[in-house]
Amino acid sequence: ALRYLKIEKIFTAPVCTGYGFVECAHGLMPVPAPATAELLQDLPHYRGTVDKEMTTPTGAALLKALASPVRDIPKGFVGKITGYGAGTRDVSIPNVLRINVGELSAITQEEGVPAKAMLVLECNIDDMNPQIMPYVIDQLLAAGAADAWLQPVIMKKGRPAEMIKALCQPADRDRLTRLLFEETTTLGVRCYFVQRTALERRWEMVQTEWGPVRVKVGILDGRQVNAVPEFEDCRVLAEKAGVPLKFVEYAALQAAKKV
Repeated sequence: ALRYLKIEKIFTAPVCTGYGFVECAHGLMPVPAPATAELLQDLPHYRGTVDKEMTTPTGAALLKALASPVRDIPKGFVGKITGYGAGTRDVSIPNVLRINVGELSAITQEEGVPAKAMLVLECNIDDMNPQIMPYVIDQLLAAGAADAWLQPVIMKKGRPAEMIKALCQPADRDRLTRLLFEETTTLGVRCYFVQRTALERRWEMVQTEWGPVRVKVGILDGRQVNAVPEFEDCRVLAEKAGVPLKFVEYAALQAAKKV
C-alpha cells in the first residue's frame, strides 16, 4: 500500500494505548501489553481515557518500524487525501483512526526557495570534559549529521554548560541519538522538526597566485549568490607561501566571482 500510494515518510502523533487489562493467548495482561510497551519505547504515547486496549503489538510494531514521532502536523504539510478506519469495539469515544496523506511543501510561502523537513537533536552538557566536545561534533558529522555545533547555555543554579546540536534527516534520528548517549554524559536528548532552506551548491576549483583553491558556490535562481573558499586549502597555501591566510581567502573569492 505504501509503494502504491508512493508514501515517502510517515509521521505519527503521540499514540493512545488505553489502560486496564486484556485477555490474550498468554492469559490476562496489563494494557499496554508487554510487547506493546516495549515497542513503544522512544515513541511518545499516553494512556487516554478508555479502559481498553487501544494499541496492539502489531500496530505498535508498524509505527516503530515505519513512522517518525511528531507532536503536531509538520509545518508545510499540505493534505491531499484523508482516510478513516473504524473499529468494531464500542467504547466511550469514536473508535476511529484517521490518516492524512499529503505532501510537505517544497516551497516556503515567504521565501519561494526549496525547503526540506529535517530534525534537530539537542542535549545540555555541564559535567563532561570540554576537550571531548569537538570529538563528539566530529563523530556526529561522520555519522551522517548535516550539521553539528555547540551553543553555550546557562542552566539552573547558574551553571555554565554547552548545548550540543545536530541537524539530520529523520531516518538518521535513532543512530545519532544513540551516538549522543554513548559519547556524552547526557541522560536525555530532545528532538524536533525544522524546515531547512538551502541553496543549490556546487564545487569550483579556482586559481590564485599561490595555487588552486576549492570554492563552494551557492546558486539561487541560476545565479551565483555566495562563495566560500575551502579553509584547509587556503591554510595549506598560506603556510607554504608564508603569506597571511586572509590574502589567500580574498584571492580565492575574487577568482570565484569570475567563474
